[in-house]
Amino acid sequence: MKRRNFIYRSSQAGMALALLGMAACKEKSNNMMTTEPEAAGEPEPEALPFFKLSLAQWSIHKMIREEGLDPFEFAAKAKSWGFSGLEYVSQLYKEELDDDAANKIQMFTEAEMQTFVERSNEEARKHGMQNLLIMIDDQGDLALTDKAARMAAVENHYKWVDAAQAMGCHSIRVNLSGSTDPDTWVANSVDGLKSLATYAQGKNINVLVENHGGLSSNAALLAQVMQEVGMDNCGTLPDFGNFCIKDGGSGCIDQYDRYKGVRELMPFAKAVSAKSNNFDASGDEIAIDYVQMLQIVKDAGYTGFVGVEYEGEVLNEEEGIRATRELLLKAAKKVS
Repeated sequence: MKRRNFIYRSSQAGMALALLGMAACKEKSNNMMTTEPEAAGEPEPEALPFFKLSLAQWSIHKMIREEGLDPFEFAAKAKSWGFSGLEYVSQLYKEELDDDAANKIQMFTEAEMQTFVERSNEEARKHGMQNLLIMIDDQGDLALTDKAARMAAVENHYKWVDAAQAMGCHSIRVNLSGSTDPDTWVANSVDGLKSLATYAQGKNINVLVENHGGLSSNAALLAQVMQEVGMDNCGTLPDFGNFCIKDGGSGCIDQYDRYKGVRELMPFAKAVSAKSNNFDASGDEIAIDYVQMLQIVKDAGYTGFVGVEYEGEVLNEEEGIRATRELLLKAAKKVS
């Protein structure tokens, strides 16, 4: 708050002194208000959580794909819902697969990448938002056994590293699809990540891996990969909900313990994703104990952004986003 400074000129010295005394008292009162309420019964100011709030763009993928929302309205929407950080999703800016449909790769031209960067920056500045990271999908598998195919996937990610740097992001999020043999997957993942992180290191960008299905949802294996890569700019993005290693079609048939998994991934975390689907009458997520999750996050010493990622079917996307944000703030008050 800015104070207005008033200069009083008076021929009466007593009046001047009185005014100075009143100003000093007011200053003292204002200073005291920053630490404790002045009047009995006045409510304490609400404590801030130990983290900041960001929104994962995937939370509005239905608005974009089914309702025609311009993906460049992301910053405006996130701001209106009470967030300060933005987590972009590459696939929401180009739905069709070009040139390499057989390998399910989205090909972005140089002009398309320039438009993405310039418009995203413009919207973030306009709404006072902070660009944090870009979640990259459909750019090739980084844990493929075929060396040439794996390196082609690595190189497909270079343009996103460049985009992240131009947008002031700290990271890109990648997937580690490829081999289904654990030992082979670890070796391939280490090689692919080292190659990509080496390029990103020169751009001051982190390469983060999310537990995102398959062997990447085996947190012990993913932690092993992080240890073997051993680079400061290669880390994890633990997601509260993505711990299904194998889906049987009608449901998960190999589920990793989510709390154990987040605990194992947090030592390498440079971002955190608060996944949500459905809520009970009290506003709690029915499958995830947010208090327990946030306690794990805090115990790891993490104080960065926690991103809301709503994927439910009962509430619409705006309702689900708001419910998840409120749950995070409520749960944070119960964390010691």
